[in-house]
Amino acid sequence: MLPPADLDRLAGLGVQVRHDLALATLTTLRLGGPAATVLTCPDTAAVVAAVRACDAVGEPVLLLGGGSNLVVGDEAVDRTVVVLRNDEVVLATDGATAGAGTDWDTLVARTVAAGLGGLECLSGIPGSTGATPVQNVGAYGVEVADVLAQVRLLDRATGEVRWAPPAELGLGYRSSALKQADTAVVLAVRFSLSADGLSRPVTYSELCRTLDVEPGARVAVAAVREAVLALRRCKGMVLDAADHDSWSAGSFFTNPVVGQVPPGYEGPSYPGAGGVKLSAGWLIEHAGFHRGHPGPDATARLSTRHTLALTNRGGASTAALLSLAREVRDGVDAVFGVRLEPEPVLVGCAL
Repeated sequence: MLPPADLDRLAGLGVQVRHDLALATLTTLRLGGPAATVLTCPDTAAVVAAVRACDAVGEPVLLLGGGSNLVVGDEAVDRTVVVLRNDEVVLATDGATAGAGTDWDTLVARTVAAGLGGLECLSGIPGSTGATPVQNVGAYGVEVADVLAQVRLLDRATGEVRWAPPAELGLGYRSSALKQADTAVVLAVRFSLSADGLSRPVTYSELCRTLDVEPGARVAVAAVREAVLALRRCKGMVLDAADHDSWSAGSFFTNPVVGQVPPGYEGPSYPGAGGVKLSAGWLIEHAGFHRGHPGPDATARLSTRHTLALTNRGGASTAALLSLAREVRDGVDAVFGVRLEPEPVLVGCAL
């Protein structure tokens, strides 16, 4: 825990200091045990100061933005939580720059309203902007790597703050060098966008059908955003406090990349790095786990609209959610010989 003098100094910088706060209040799953200290940082200078203070005394840090890609254990969290709320946004004719704490969909909406193309297929994804390059977030045929220009980083070893190009980030399918290590903190992200009011080429078949366009067409950004939001709502993948299907961490498993398609697999497949990418949702469904599994009496269930989301129906525990995840993972492995890997970051727990 940080010394009282450090907490007082951070409070003087506008940092909100809270103690014994349940992280269930800060995650989209509404799950997670208490943290002894939670530091909510209103701007980038406060984020830098908070992380540097923790690093100076060897205090472990959990960085938290929107809490959407995170599964936190039920027990007390053994680190100081730094919540990013630095949400400044600057739009230009060729792109956008946003603080790491900016709500992601708010940024997408602003770029669409300004007629900037590039982020529209990523509409409706919960979480913060700073998490998008860490996870290399993607949906409907577009991923952050396609539009990323620079990332502003705090090097935790040297204390240096600098802009880094995408080539340094080891971006891969739902992964990056930033996700694999705690050596840097994302402070801001800059995106390269088009100024003609048109989307990136639409390639995802479901989205092409919804928009009634041929693959490769470019469409007005507002139309693409509306279509994507409608598709995500149908799957319970847009946050809604009244909808338990949205009490999730999004897609819980990544689409597996395999050397060859396993016997019995008849779902969609795509080229993947070093192999063939399969549909995790298809695998789950055809291994016998249907929407709503294991049933209405369970507090942790598969979404009733999308088998790839594990949901908290109210009153669930992280232990119950992970038990369901293991059941699904092991069931797919038993039927198809494919082992699914979790997409969210797991803190204080393991699958």
